[in-house]
Parts: sequence; C-alpha cells; structure tokens
Amino acid sequence: MQLVFATNNLNKLQEVQKLIPSHITLLSLKDIGCFEDIPETQPTIEGNAVQKAQYVKDHYGYDCFADDTGLEVEALNGEPGVFSARYAGEQRDANDNMDLLLTNLTDKPNRSAQFKTVIALHLHGQLHTFTGICKGDITSNKKGTDGFGYDPIFKPNGFNQTFAEMTLEQKNEIGHRGKAVLKLVDFLNGL
Repeated sequence: MQLVFATNNLNKLQEVQKLIPSHITLLSLKDIGCFEDIPETQPTIEGNAVQKAQYVKDHYGYDCFADDTGLEVEALNGEPGVFSARYAGEQRDANDNMDLLLTNLTDKPNRSAQFKTVIALHLHGQLHTFTGICKGDITSNKKGTDGFGYDPIFKPNGFNQTFAEMTLEQKNEIGHRGKAVLKLVDFLNGL
C-alpha cells in the first residue's frame, strides 16, 4: 500500500515513519511534487486535518493522510490550540511561541495542558479520523534539546522529563501523535 503523508514538517515525517509498518510505503509531499502551502483555514484541529487530506486527494489524486496538532492549555481557555504553530506570529518560530506561552502563564497556578493530534485519512473515497491526546503540564522554563515545537516546555503526566528531554522512541510511545498514528496503523492493518 502507498500513502501520502501530507506534511512538509520533516520532524513529523521522521516520527511517523518509525511507526508505520514496512508494508506501507510512505510518500511525502515532496515525493509527489507538492510544493505549495496547503491551506489550513479551519477553526478546529480536526477541520485542518480534513482540509489538508482533502486538498491532496483533490489536487494530486493520491490516497493520503494529514494531521494537525495543537497544544491546549487549560488556564488559557484552550489556547494556543489551532493556532499553536503561529501563536506568536506568522514567522512560526518555536522559541517565540514558547516565550509567549510562558509569559501568558505568568502567575497562573494551573499549568495543565494537553497535546491533541487528529489524523484525517482519505482512503478509497472515504474519510476516517483518529485522535491522540497526551495530558501534562507546562513547565516554568525550557528543558531539553530534542523534539520540536513546544516539546521543551511540555512535561507529560507521570514523567519528570519534558518531551524535549526524551528519546524519539519514548515520546512516540506516550505522545499524542504516536497514539493517533497507532490508531491509524491498527485501522490500516484491519483492511
């Protein structure tokens, strides 16, 4: 089976490739000649994932899946949520995003947050979605050098390390994207 993963994020691609079984050939957007920015204009994480998968199917004809992920912070009414990648502006800078989030949480005792990933699979003319959630807390400062995005300030429940202090294998085992991808893989294996 051949599937396109609708992302230009090489970190995401690397994470997902480690989880997809070897009998599924994973193609990137670059592999299919898609170099334009795929629209993400929906008001929800689910909506953006569906929009991206539909775009690839409509414009390139490939069965594909797309994901969208957001960090939802309880004390900020779910922010940054769907705007996680560009929380501090269109430059999409992870350090700027983390700095703004930490500033917005100053003097807020509730540091509870969750990462949420939704994967939308467009396969054989049907749409399926898979959700993965990882609950945790926002730390007071950045720790660790691995991972990407908000990983240096997110400590999953039950752990003393941030995502950025964990190996990719550890993060995949407990993380939001790993959980959503495993649901996708289970579905694909059942076909």
